[in-house]
Amino acid sequence: MLTKEFIADWFKDLQDRICLAIEEVDGKAKFQQDLWEREAGGGGRTRVLNGGNILEKAGVNFSAVHGETPDKILEKLKLEKADFFASGVSIVMHPKNPMVPIIHMNVRYFEMSNGTYWFGGGIDLTPHYINKEDAKFFHQKLKDVCDLHEVSYYPKFKNWADDYFFIKHRNETRGIGGIFFDHLNEQSEKKSKEELFKFVQDVGNAFIDIYPHLMTKNAALPFDERELEWQKLRRGRYVEFNLVWDKGTKFGLDTNGRTESILMSLPPQANWVYDFQAEEGSPEAKTLDLLKKGIDWLE
Repeated sequence: MLTKEFIADWFKDLQDRICLAIEEVDGKAKFQQDLWEREAGGGGRTRVLNGGNILEKAGVNFSAVHGETPDKILEKLKLEKADFFASGVSIVMHPKNPMVPIIHMNVRYFEMSNGTYWFGGGIDLTPHYINKEDAKFFHQKLKDVCDLHEVSYYPKFKNWADDYFFIKHRNETRGIGGIFFDHLNEQSEKKSKEELFKFVQDVGNAFIDIYPHLMTKNAALPFDERELEWQKLRRGRYVEFNLVWDKGTKFGLDTNGRTESILMSLPPQANWVYDFQAEEGSPEAKTLDLLKKGIDWLE
Protein backbone atom coordinates (compact mmCIF):
# COMPACT_ATOMS: atom_id res chain seq x y z
CA MET A 1 0.00 0.00 0.00
CA LEU A 2 1.29 3.45 -0.97
CA THR A 3 1.48 5.47 2.25
CA LYS A 4 1.91 9.19 2.81
CA GLU A 5 5.16 8.45 4.66
CA PHE A 6 6.58 6.63 1.62
CA ILE A 7 5.59 9.50 -0.67
CA ALA A 8 7.15 12.08 1.64
CA ASP A 9 10.39 10.08 1.86
CA TRP A 10 10.58 9.97 -1.94
CA PHE A 11 10.11 13.74 -2.10
CA LYS A 12 13.02 14.11 0.35
CA ASP A 13 15.20 11.98 -1.90
CA LEU A 14 14.18 14.06 -4.93
CA GLN A 15 15.24 17.21 -3.10
CA ASP A 16 18.63 15.63 -2.33
CA ARG A 17 19.26 14.56 -5.91
CA ILE A 18 18.23 17.87 -7.46
CA CYS A 19 20.42 19.86 -5.08
CA LEU A 20 23.43 17.70 -5.91
CA ALA A 21 22.83 18.00 -9.66
CA ILE A 22 22.47 21.79 -9.53
CA GLU A 23 25.56 22.24 -7.33
CA GLU A 24 27.62 20.17 -9.75
CA VAL A 25 26.60 22.23 -12.78
CA ASP A 26 26.88 25.59 -11.03
CA GLY A 27 30.34 24.70 -9.79
CA LYS A 28 30.61 27.30 -7.05
CA ALA A 29 27.86 27.82 -4.49
CA LYS A 30 26.29 25.21 -2.23
CA PHE A 31 22.77 24.96 -0.89
CA GLN A 32 22.37 26.04 2.72
CA GLN A 33 19.78 24.05 4.65
CA ASP A 34 17.27 25.47 7.08
CA LEU A 35 15.27 22.91 9.04
CA TRP A 36 11.95 24.20 10.33
CA GLU A 37 8.89 23.01 12.20
CA ARG A 38 5.31 24.11 11.76
CA GLU A 39 3.66 24.87 15.09
CA ALA A 40 0.37 23.29 14.00
CA GLY A 41 2.09 20.12 12.74
CA GLY A 42 4.93 18.98 10.51
CA GLY A 43 7.84 20.88 9.05
CA GLY A 44 10.34 20.88 6.26
CA ARG A 45 13.78 21.47 4.81
CA THR A 46 14.37 24.74 3.01
CA ARG A 47 17.51 24.80 0.90
CA VAL A 48 18.71 28.02 -0.71
CA LEU A 49 21.74 28.71 -2.89
CA ASN A 50 23.07 32.24 -3.33
CA GLY A 51 25.82 33.78 -5.43
CA GLY A 52 26.72 30.88 -7.67
CA ASN A 53 28.59 30.91 -10.96
CA ILE A 54 25.36 30.50 -12.91
CA LEU A 55 22.59 30.94 -10.37
CA GLU A 56 22.10 34.15 -8.46
CA LYS A 57 19.48 32.55 -6.21
CA ALA A 58 17.93 29.10 -6.15
CA GLY A 59 15.63 27.31 -3.76
CA VAL A 60 14.70 23.62 -3.45
CA ASN A 61 12.17 23.12 -0.68
CA PHE A 62 10.71 20.00 0.90
CA SER A 63 7.79 20.08 3.30
CA ALA A 64 5.47 17.63 5.01
CA VAL A 65 2.81 19.36 7.09
CA HIS A 66 -0.36 18.18 8.76
CA GLY A 67 -3.12 19.24 11.09
CA GLU A 68 -6.60 20.68 11.10
CA THR A 69 -7.65 21.93 7.69
CA PRO A 70 -8.39 25.68 7.85
CA ASP A 71 -12.00 26.62 7.13
CA LYS A 72 -10.83 28.91 4.35
CA ILE A 73 -9.32 25.93 2.51
CA LEU A 74 -12.38 23.75 3.12
CA GLU A 75 -14.64 26.42 1.69
CA LYS A 76 -12.41 27.15 -1.29
CA LEU A 77 -12.02 23.48 -2.25
CA LYS A 78 -15.54 22.47 -1.18
CA LEU A 79 -14.28 19.77 1.16
CA GLU A 80 -15.83 18.15 4.20
CA LYS A 81 -14.17 18.95 7.51
CA ALA A 82 -11.20 16.64 8.18
CA ASP A 83 -7.52 16.85 9.06
CA PHE A 84 -4.98 17.16 6.25
CA PHE A 85 -1.49 16.00 5.30
CA ALA A 86 0.44 17.73 2.52
CA SER A 87 3.92 17.01 1.24
CA GLY A 88 5.96 18.02 -1.77
CA VAL A 89 8.99 19.62 -3.33
CA SER A 90 8.98 23.11 -4.80
CA ILE A 91 11.78 24.66 -6.85
CA VAL A 92 12.53 28.09 -8.28
CA MET A 93 15.85 29.11 -9.84
CA HIS A 94 16.89 32.64 -10.78
CA PRO A 95 20.05 32.76 -12.94
CA LYS A 96 22.61 35.56 -13.15
CA ASN A 97 22.80 35.56 -16.94
CA PRO A 98 19.59 36.86 -18.61
CA MET A 99 20.09 34.28 -21.36
CA VAL A 100 19.48 31.47 -18.86
CA PRO A 101 15.75 31.02 -18.14
CA ILE A 102 14.02 30.99 -14.78
CA ILE A 103 12.52 27.60 -13.98
CA HIS A 104 9.87 26.50 -11.51
CA MET A 105 8.73 23.04 -10.53
CA ASN A 106 6.38 21.70 -7.91
CA VAL A 107 5.28 18.14 -7.21
CA ARG A 108 2.97 17.50 -4.30
CA TYR A 109 0.59 15.16 -2.53
CA PHE A 110 -2.45 16.07 -0.43
CA GLU A 111 -4.40 13.67 1.79
CA MET A 112 -7.25 14.07 4.26
CA SER A 113 -8.17 11.90 7.21
CA ASN A 114 -11.48 11.00 5.54
CA GLY A 115 -9.68 9.27 2.65
CA THR A 116 -9.73 12.09 0.12
CA TYR A 117 -6.40 12.48 -1.68
CA TRP A 118 -4.84 13.86 -4.82
CA PHE A 119 -1.57 14.60 -6.56
CA GLY A 120 -0.65 17.88 -8.18
CA GLY A 121 2.27 19.67 -9.68
CA GLY A 122 3.78 21.31 -12.67
CA ILE A 123 6.92 22.59 -14.29
CA ASP A 124 7.22 25.76 -16.33
CA LEU A 125 9.95 27.81 -17.93
CA THR A 126 10.24 31.60 -17.86
CA PRO A 127 12.90 32.83 -20.29
CA HIS A 128 13.89 36.47 -20.11
CA TYR A 129 14.50 36.14 -23.86
CA ILE A 130 12.59 33.39 -25.59
CA ASN A 131 14.79 30.97 -27.53
CA LYS A 132 12.65 28.70 -29.71
CA GLU A 133 15.26 25.93 -29.71
CA ASP A 134 15.24 25.84 -25.91
CA ALA A 135 11.45 26.03 -25.85
CA LYS A 136 11.19 23.02 -28.16
CA PHE A 137 13.71 21.05 -26.07
CA PHE A 138 11.80 21.84 -22.88
CA HIS A 139 8.37 20.95 -24.20
CA GLN A 140 9.60 17.80 -25.95
CA LYS A 141 11.04 16.52 -22.67
CA LEU A 142 7.70 17.14 -20.95
CA LYS A 143 5.76 15.49 -23.76
CA ASP A 144 8.02 12.44 -23.57
CA VAL A 145 7.31 12.11 -19.84
CA CYS A 146 3.57 12.55 -20.31
CA ASP A 147 3.37 10.09 -23.22
CA LEU A 148 4.86 7.34 -21.07
CA HIS A 149 1.72 7.47 -18.95
CA GLU A 150 -1.13 8.79 -21.10
CA VAL A 151 -1.00 10.38 -24.56
CA SER A 152 -3.72 12.84 -23.60
CA TYR A 153 -1.66 14.23 -20.71
CA TYR A 154 0.66 16.56 -22.60
CA PRO A 155 -1.97 18.53 -24.54
CA LYS A 156 -4.30 18.59 -21.54
CA PHE A 157 -1.67 19.63 -19.00
CA LYS A 158 0.02 22.06 -21.42
CA ASN A 159 -3.27 23.91 -21.88
CA TRP A 160 -3.76 23.85 -18.12
CA ALA A 161 -0.32 25.42 -17.68
CA ASP A 162 -1.07 28.10 -20.28
CA ASP A 163 -4.20 29.02 -18.34
CA TYR A 164 -2.60 28.77 -14.91
CA PHE A 165 0.68 30.60 -15.53
CA PHE A 166 -1.11 33.60 -16.99
CA ILE A 167 -0.75 37.11 -15.62
CA LYS A 168 -4.32 38.26 -16.11
CA HIS A 169 -3.74 41.89 -15.26
CA ARG A 170 -0.96 42.04 -17.88
CA ASN A 171 -2.72 39.82 -20.44
CA GLU A 172 0.46 37.81 -20.94
CA THR A 173 1.80 34.41 -19.98
CA ARG A 174 4.52 34.25 -17.35
CA GLY A 175 6.80 32.49 -19.82
CA ILE A 176 6.53 29.62 -22.29
CA GLY A 177 4.42 27.45 -19.99
CA GLY A 178 5.03 23.77 -19.51
CA ILE A 179 2.61 21.40 -17.82
CA PHE A 180 0.35 21.85 -14.82
CA PHE A 181 -1.96 19.34 -13.15
CA ASP A 182 -3.96 19.12 -9.97
CA HIS A 183 -6.49 16.93 -8.14
CA LEU A 184 -5.26 13.75 -9.84
CA ASN A 185 -6.73 10.68 -8.18
CA GLU A 186 -8.34 7.37 -9.07
CA GLN A 187 -11.69 9.02 -9.74
CA SER A 188 -10.41 11.78 -12.01
CA GLU A 189 -7.91 9.75 -14.04
CA LYS A 190 -9.15 6.15 -13.85
CA LYS A 191 -5.65 5.11 -12.79
CA SER A 192 -4.39 3.57 -9.58
CA LYS A 193 -2.74 5.64 -6.91
CA GLU A 194 0.55 3.88 -7.66
CA GLU A 195 0.30 4.72 -11.37
CA LEU A 196 -0.39 8.38 -10.61
CA PHE A 197 2.52 8.56 -8.21
CA LYS A 198 4.80 7.08 -10.89
CA PHE A 199 3.78 9.91 -13.20
CA VAL A 200 4.55 12.48 -10.50
CA GLN A 201 7.92 10.80 -9.91
CA ASP A 202 8.78 10.97 -13.60
CA VAL A 203 7.87 14.66 -13.72
CA GLY A 204 10.11 15.31 -10.72
CA ASN A 205 12.99 13.34 -12.19
CA ALA A 206 12.68 15.19 -15.52
CA PHE A 207 13.96 18.35 -13.85
CA ILE A 208 17.43 16.82 -13.63
CA ASP A 209 17.41 16.14 -17.39
CA ILE A 210 16.10 19.58 -18.30
CA TYR A 211 17.56 22.41 -16.26
CA PRO A 212 21.25 21.43 -16.04
CA HIS A 213 21.21 21.27 -19.85
CA LEU A 214 19.72 24.76 -20.15
CA MET A 215 22.20 26.11 -17.59
CA THR A 216 25.21 24.65 -19.38
CA LYS A 217 24.01 25.66 -22.85
CA ASN A 218 23.34 29.32 -22.05
CA ALA A 219 25.50 30.34 -19.07
CA ALA A 220 28.43 31.62 -21.16
CA LEU A 221 26.36 33.70 -23.62
CA PRO A 222 27.29 37.41 -23.60
CA PHE A 223 25.00 40.06 -22.15
CA ASP A 224 25.17 43.73 -21.25
CA GLU A 225 23.41 46.27 -19.05
CA ARG A 226 20.39 46.42 -21.35
CA GLU A 227 19.75 42.69 -20.93
CA LEU A 228 20.21 42.98 -17.15
CA GLU A 229 17.61 45.76 -16.96
CA TRP A 230 15.19 43.65 -19.00
CA GLN A 231 15.85 40.69 -16.72
CA LYS A 232 14.80 42.78 -13.73
CA LEU A 233 11.58 43.79 -15.48
CA ARG A 234 10.74 40.16 -16.28
CA ARG A 235 11.52 39.22 -12.70
CA GLY A 236 9.03 41.89 -11.69
CA ARG A 237 6.37 40.08 -13.70
CA TYR A 238 7.36 36.88 -11.89
CA VAL A 239 6.81 38.58 -8.54
CA GLU A 240 3.42 39.87 -9.65
CA PHE A 241 2.22 36.41 -10.61
CA ASN A 242 3.45 34.72 -7.45
CA LEU A 243 1.96 37.29 -5.10
CA VAL A 244 -1.31 37.93 -6.91
CA TRP A 245 -2.31 34.71 -8.67
CA ASP A 246 -0.32 31.70 -7.48
CA LYS A 247 -2.53 29.26 -5.58
CA GLY A 248 0.44 27.55 -3.92
CA THR A 249 1.54 30.82 -2.35
CA LYS A 250 -1.98 31.47 -1.14
CA PHE A 251 -2.36 27.92 0.24
CA GLY A 252 0.90 28.22 2.16
CA LEU A 253 -0.06 31.52 3.72
CA ASP A 254 -3.63 30.37 4.44
CA THR A 255 -2.32 27.30 6.30
CA ASN A 256 0.11 29.36 8.38
CA GLY A 257 3.06 28.02 6.45
CA ARG A 258 6.59 29.24 6.90
CA THR A 259 6.76 32.65 5.24
CA GLU A 260 10.48 32.51 4.39
CA SER A 261 10.02 29.21 2.59
CA ILE A 262 6.88 30.33 0.76
CA LEU A 263 8.51 33.54 -0.49
CA MET A 264 11.75 31.78 -1.39
CA SER A 265 10.49 31.86 -4.98
CA LEU A 266 10.96 35.61 -5.29
CA PRO A 267 14.07 36.89 -7.13
CA PRO A 268 16.90 38.66 -5.30
CA GLN A 269 16.31 41.80 -7.38
CA ALA A 270 13.46 42.98 -9.58
CA ASN A 271 12.35 46.26 -11.11
CA TRP A 272 9.24 48.08 -12.27
CA VAL A 273 9.40 50.83 -14.88
CA TYR A 274 6.32 52.95 -15.36
CA ASP A 275 4.58 52.22 -18.69
CA PHE A 276 7.58 50.44 -20.20
CA GLN A 277 7.38 50.11 -23.99
CA ALA A 278 9.72 47.77 -25.82
CA GLU A 279 11.36 49.18 -28.92
CA GLU A 280 9.70 47.86 -32.06
CA GLY A 281 11.65 44.97 -33.56
CA SER A 282 13.87 44.59 -30.49
CA PRO A 283 14.62 41.22 -28.83
CA GLU A 284 12.48 42.40 -25.92
CA ALA A 285 9.51 43.12 -28.20
CA LYS A 286 9.92 39.74 -29.90
CA THR A 287 9.76 38.02 -26.52
CA LEU A 288 6.64 39.97 -25.54
CA ASP A 289 4.98 38.88 -28.80
CA LEU A 290 5.47 35.23 -27.77
CA LEU A 291 4.00 35.53 -24.27
CA LYS A 292 0.67 34.09 -25.41
CA LYS A 293 -1.43 31.04 -24.73
CA GLY A 294 -1.75 28.20 -27.19
CA ILE A 295 1.64 28.35 -28.94
CA ASP A 296 2.82 24.97 -30.27
CA TRP A 297 6.46 25.01 -29.21
CA LEU A 298 7.09 21.62 -30.86
CA GLU A 299 6.58 22.86 -34.41
